[in-house]
Amino acid sequence: MGSKASGTGGAGGSGSAGGSGRRVGRRAVLLGGGVAVLGTAALAREELARAWWRLPGMEKKRVEGELDHRAAEWTSASRANWRRADRPDDYRIDRVVIHVVQGSYATALKVFKDPGHGAAAHYVVRKDGHVAQMIRELDVAFHAGNRDMNERSIGIEHEGFVDRPQDFTAAMYAGSARLTADICARYGIPVDREHIIGHVEVEGTDHTDPGPHWDWDRYLTLVREASKARA
Repeated sequence: MGSKASGTGGAGGSGSAGGSGRRVGRRAVLLGGGVAVLGTAALAREELARAWWRLPGMEKKRVEGELDHRAAEWTSASRANWRRADRPDDYRIDRVVIHVVQGSYATALKVFKDPGHGAAAHYVVRKDGHVAQMIRELDVAFHAGNRDMNERSIGIEHEGFVDRPQDFTAAMYAGSARLTADICARYGIPVDREHIIGHVEVEGTDHTDPGPHWDWDRYLTLVREASKARA
């Protein structure tokens, strides 16, 4: 590329103007290439800063199946439905994404354990408020349908259907609110609608959950109350 950019006369071209033009052109190409190399190096450093712990002998210790939310019950999702990471050291966590299963608690657990499903959330909340943790918070769950949001968020599924307000029980709201308060406290996430969002609000998604019957005012009030109680 460099030789083409500097003209067709070749290195031995005659005439001072022509020679000078070739030299300037070559320098411009070299400078441009240097900038590109520096840009690539900066990106490489950023990726290395995120992934250093994956190098041989450098992986951080972890306990598989360790609970992040003490009130939860551990039941693991298929390894095909999440990506190993070391959040928040490699990706900051600043969002909680609220989902609705469009089915039962048992259905959610079943499909998240299926390697062919291609998706899973960190948590599933049952109608009685019981919480299952299926993926560690430090890992990236495939739940939001958007890579950036997956990397920066924790996903919480809720048993039920978006068109059935009776599915969103007081016990479910309370159990989920305690979970979200716990997550927000761990990562310094503000308890507001900018940082606690519905799946429908994720850019590029085609999902509608948690739907029109999810009571956001009620939920955020419960999360704030749980946050105060936790403190």
